[in-house]
Amino acid sequence: MTNSSPTPQTDTPRPATDGSAVGLALGRIPSGLFIVTWREGDQDRGMLASWVMQAGFEPPMITIAVAPSRGLLAAVDAGTPFVVNVLAEHQRPLLARFGKPAAAGDDPFAGLAVSRAACGAPTLGEAAAWLECSAVAQASGTDDARCDHVVVLAHIVAAGAGPDTPPLVHVRKNGLRY
Repeated sequence: MTNSSPTPQTDTPRPATDGSAVGLALGRIPSGLFIVTWREGDQDRGMLASWVMQAGFEPPMITIAVAPSRGLLAAVDAGTPFVVNVLAEHQRPLLARFGKPAAAGDDPFAGLAVSRAACGAPTLGEAAAWLECSAVAQASGTDDARCDHVVVLAHIVAAGAGPDTPPLVHVRKNGLRY
């Protein structure tokens, strides 16, 4: 076995503000596509998410990045549990339904087969899997470096797997915007 050491860098690294290089590099990080659901009073709510990842084995945990303007963050702040629905490849049409907040009177769940997790939040029929979660912590940077998303650490309290189908995976052209 050989012992390798890092190759010294001779080029000046590009600054993090170089949007073209950073955007291209970030865009090459694959992610899943997820519909996060919760209950607000007697109404089902949902949003599209792509920044979800496993964060621990024992206890099983995930992280999810949420824009502060999204209703999920207010629900998390209120202690509301939520469900992360792992979309299957054939569920791409759901992206348009949940990509933006629903307009008043619109029901993005209309016509969809849904079941209920123990917390009451919808689980989407034909999803590759679902995870019922309870938030335990949040982070959004420091006073000197605030992030445009809040990272929520959540404990998985229940889960289910749907049909044996591959999950929907997404790669962006530019990792600096949706």
